[in-house]
Amino acid sequence: MTDLHIFLEQALTLHNHLCPRQILGIRAGLYAAELLALELPQTDKRLYTFIETDGCFADGVAVATGCWLGHRTMRLMDYGKVAATFVDTQTERAIRIWPHPKARQQAICCIPNAQSRWHAQLEAYQIMPISELLCATEVHLNVSMQALISRPGVREKCAICGEEILNERETIVNGQTLCRSCADGGYYQIVESLITAKQD
Repeated sequence: MTDLHIFLEQALTLHNHLCPRQILGIRAGLYAAELLALELPQTDKRLYTFIETDGCFADGVAVATGCWLGHRTMRLMDYGKVAATFVDTQTERAIRIWPHPKARQQAICCIPNAQSRWHAQLEAYQIMPISELLCATEVHLNVSMQALISRPGVREKCAICGEEILNERETIVNGQTLCRSCADGGYYQIVESLITAKQD
């Protein structure tokens, strides 16, 4: 468990506190490395993680694996689930890991005199056997890793908004190269009165 304690210290520094979901994230990352026979934290970009919720769990996974949004080795799939799929990009083998349905109950049994359920989870998740803490299954991806990773240096310009599009995320509509927000409506709507600068 030496490695676990090192990662716990890193998570504490990153997050300014330690919580049960960070521990779940760290242990999920370490378990994935064991199942995929990879060394962690990675120093290259071989491991790619699909994380199914943001927040503390994601930070725990990132600390353990070295997969980060900024390194383009982590992707948020916002399902609202404490779960992640870990992909070996060389073999394309993928493992999905999530908390055991009885993990919270087992934590209370493991640390019966804890100050609260939260404190029981905080302590127990560090020492519980993997078989009681996490579930794992091999999965087949319905997305192309090659398309997600893309090629370095690929840039296009949207014919409508003029903004740069990276990583082959452009869409061709009626022969025009468009960004996804111009093509599909995006997640925001421009308020003209708030525009401080217009592009040529």
